[in-house]
Amino acid sequence: MDLSNLDFTALVALKADVENEIKRREVEEKSKAKKQIIELARAYGLSVEEVLGKVNATRKPVEAKYRHPVSPELTWTGRGRKPVWVQEWLASGKSLDDLII
Repeated sequence: MDLSNLDFTALVALKADVENEIKRREVEEKSKAKKQIIELARAYGLSVEEVLGKVNATRKPVEAKYRHPVSPELTWTGRGRKPVWVQEWLASGKSLDDLII
């Protein structure tokens, strides 16, 4: 196909047609791939969930391990950087064990 013979309007229309066809084929190819994956898993006696594991598993929030003795709304899980209030507590010579919930 010689594109130089097409006028601007025809090129724009061709571009739209090509983009639509690409989208259509992408959906078609993904559908075929899903079917092949399911068939292969079944052939080996596996469910898709077993193959993929926990794909969209949401993490449960970690419970707090430490609580401020005066301001109970201040808590810390014990993971990551120590909050300022924990650092101040430790700097004053007190033990982290005193904050355990």
